[in-house]
Amino acid sequence: MAINRTPVLKRCRSLDMNPAFLGVNKTSHRKNTKANRKVSEYGLQLREKQKAKFIYGVQEKPFRNMFEKAEKMPGLVGTNLMQLLELRLDNIIFRLGYARTRREARQVVSHRHVTVNGKVVNIPSYKVQPGDVIEIKEKSKSLQRFKDIVEANAGISVPSWLEGDTEKLSGKVLEIPLREQIDVPVNETLIVELYSK
Repeated sequence: MAINRTPVLKRCRSLDMNPAFLGVNKTSHRKNTKANRKVSEYGLQLREKQKAKFIYGVQEKPFRNMFEKAEKMPGLVGTNLMQLLELRLDNIIFRLGYARTRREARQVVSHRHVTVNGKVVNIPSYKVQPGDVIEIKEKSKSLQRFKDIVEANAGISVPSWLEGDTEKLSGKVLEIPLREQIDVPVNETLIVELYSK
């Protein structure tokens, strides 16, 4: 699998976004020297796509497949795309606060620490449905790693479309999130425009 090894803060600077959206609580004091340059329409569209891919940790081909899936769904394509990205299992683990970053959430899922409706799922891109119960595996709950994560994420609020229980390290998807419930700085309309060319 292709891995982007560009430092997170450097990538955030180039995409003009706050690292907090990735769960990273560091800030860069360097200025983006390209900030004053005029960006073309295509440049803006491309930046939004790169931003979405970077936030959710999705590579180009799966992202394209997800877009094609969003096109076939009823409703607005951009909103459908954002909902599909939010309903990925690794993102749900991050949103519930059982990982500090989406990258760590992906690792937690890949290492078979997560169950969906009682069955172990080790595919980070697994699409979770409303009503699904997501839980950290019973054996893994006692690991120091999860105690540290829960302690570090103590002040984080779980989105209203999810229900979390930090005592049991479990959660439930209550509904498909509305666009206004997804707090990522991405203009999905520009992504739709880019792929429509």
